[in-house]
Amino acid sequence: MSSKKAYPLRINADVLAAMQRWADDELRSVNAQIEYVLRDALVNSGRVKLVQKVVTEVTEADADNEQDGK
Repeated sequence: MSSKKAYPLRINADVLAAMQRWADDELRSVNAQIEYVLRDALVNSGRVKLVQKVVTEVTEADADNEQDGK
C-alpha cells in the first residue's frame, strides 16, 4: 500500500511553468508530472527498481475472436 506525504516545494517560476506545460501535454496534474519525473530519475539512476502493474485490455479483435470461438 502506497501512502503520499505532503511536502512544500520551492521551485523557480520558469521551471514550474515548463512543468505545467509538460503536464498539460501528458494530461497530468503538475503534481503528478513532478512525481513522474522524480520517479523516472530515481529508476534511471538505479536508486529504486521499477515495478510495473500489468494491465489487460480487450481489443475489438480479441472480442471478435471470442465471439467466433477462436
